Amino acid sequence: MVDIIAKKKSGNVNTQEEIDFITKGILNGTVPDYQLSAWLMAVCLKGMDFDESYMLTQSVVNSGEIMDLSSLGDIIVDKHSTGGVGDKTTLVLAALLAAAGIPVAKLSGRGLGFTGGTIDKLESIKGFKAELSNDEFINQVKNVGAAIVSQTANLTPADKKMYELRDVTATIDSIPLIAASVVSKKFAAGSNVIVLDVKCGSGAFMKTLEEAEALSVTMTEIGKRAGKPVICVITSMAQPLGNTVGNGIEVYESIKTLQNEGPEDLNDLCLYLGAISLVKAGKVKTIEEGKELLSQKLKDGSAFTKFKEMIKAQHGDVEYLENPDKLIRTKFEYELISESSGYVAKLDALTVAKASKALGTGREKKEDSIDYTAGICLYKKIGDNVNKGESLAKIYANSEQSGQNAKEFLNQAYEISSEKPQIPELIIKVIE
Repeated sequence: MVDIIAKKKSGNVNTQEEIDFITKGILNGTVPDYQLSAWLMAVCLKGMDFDESYMLTQSVVNSGEIMDLSSLGDIIVDKHSTGGVGDKTTLVLAALLAAAGIPVAKLSGRGLGFTGGTIDKLESIKGFKAELSNDEFINQVKNVGAAIVSQTANLTPADKKMYELRDVTATIDSIPLIAASVVSKKFAAGSNVIVLDVKCGSGAFMKTLEEAEALSVTMTEIGKRAGKPVICVITSMAQPLGNTVGNGIEVYESIKTLQNEGPEDLNDLCLYLGAISLVKAGKVKTIEEGKELLSQKLKDGSAFTKFKEMIKAQHGDVEYLENPDKLIRTKFEYELISESSGYVAKLDALTVAKASKALGTGREKKEDSIDYTAGICLYKKIGDNVNKGESLAKIYANSEQSGQNAKEFLNQAYEISSEKPQIPELIIKVIE
């Protein structure tokens, strides 16, 4: 192992055999944490070429179970987001694609750090069951068209160990390591067409366009070497997506979107990512045609019906979907009032995430419990006109202290200017 570390430390390429030695050593305990940490730091500082990134991805995939979804058809599309603030696209997209006849077999995570988790959001619906056996999972996709379940420990166990160490050794921000971690999970989950929503900006892991592009290129190159299309859509996370941040409150907004009453940015992004998925699945020829088809599914109610079917199949109380106000019942509500007139020049996504976290909607450690009903509704976003005394946002809190703490963060997130700013472009670039 020392030779493998030294080789990477000198900036040389590790072979498949060497990388396999590491992943096997992680599983059987022959590679201790201190050596694995040293190798991860060497990768972080010296990088990996695309072939190495692919070899690491394959090695991590082979470290655990690989799901067989072939009984669902030839094309299994998976959409994944690199994580943002207010990012509830999976909830809307799963129902939209299923309504359009594309099977959605989605493994999702819980929230950690400042990004919310899809499973946490769904578990704000009373009774929702996120843990299904493989057979239950596949049968539900066959019967309903969609299932969203929590990731199992059997997939990519080597990645789990690497991630835990990266978290405490300042090696999170390595593009080859991020790429291998993201793509290996998708390959192990049985998908063969992968659409990745790569977030970029203050509320994302990739703060700059350059970083987002570098990550996207690495992930698409891994896909090419594996013979599986990986399409990366770089999208802005300069401000939160949609108008809500939290758990239940984001389900509330997803329901509104599926009823064709959602905010424009969330609606546009879901239609775009969905249309790309339809093109890759051979359902439509062009993105415009795909968007039109999915728009119809929102208008005719079939997407919302599909969402209800999925929630019901996973033991969720459909009453929460019929009366979504149940998702946001808190003890306290606060308004953030604007102290000046003008335009919203900035709405910093990371600071909004901190406000949401102050309400107890996120977790610091995996075992932390979270508040499902607390959250934030943003009335004003970048470019919106605002008058002095008007409400910028509403805070739903279950304690006075958490509500006041969130209000302080939210106040810092907003910047009001006399000049109308340029509204950030939502969909920045597609790399495939």
